[in-house]
Amino acid sequence: MTGVSGVNAVVFDLGGVLLDWDPRYLYRKLFAGDEAAMEQFLTDVCTRQWHAAHDLGGSVTQACVELAARHPEQAELIRAWAERSEEMVAGPIPGSVAILADLQRRGVPCYALSNMEAETFPLRLQRFAFLRSFDGHVISGLEGMVKPDPRIYRLLLRRYDLPAARTLFIDDNADNVTAARAAGMRAVRFESPLVLRGQLESIGLLEPGSAAAD
Repeated sequence: MTGVSGVNAVVFDLGGVLLDWDPRYLYRKLFAGDEAAMEQFLTDVCTRQWHAAHDLGGSVTQACVELAARHPEQAELIRAWAERSEEMVAGPIPGSVAILADLQRRGVPCYALSNMEAETFPLRLQRFAFLRSFDGHVISGLEGMVKPDPRIYRLLLRRYDLPAARTLFIDDNADNVTAARAAGMRAVRFESPLVLRGQLESIGLLEPGSAAAD
């Protein structure tokens, strides 16, 4: 199906759009609600930069072993990142998953393009059935490149023979949206399922009047 704007395929980011992922879901339990201590740990020990290497395909387990050796007093907390990774996912974002299902029912090809560890993606495929419904996926940890690297967008388009100008990309990260546009794709920044549904209705990919389902 092609919308009135000429879009005939939709590409979803996963974390923050379809999956409610945040390491705080796990670490709030481990820090017994001590928000300040948890935030310091995530800022100074299990940092964003440290985690970014996992999305490039590095072993999460090995990274935890090496980091724990540098911070032995927090070794148990560090190992939990690998051992209890699925507790970082609260679950699907229901309104977004409903949108995915509605697009698929209308015959719109849907793909996933996500920064995610090679080790955790199979676990989430098994856990969430909707992840197995995509027409294809590109996962950073399996490819050795991450958004917003332009190469990962080109890889997606080439692998699935998608015309960039007719492909809509949805992501909650502004830099990733900008990079998709630079690759010639249509792109919107995800704000909420309700806003996204309205955007898809406006370009003819969904029927108006179904926002209450979100």
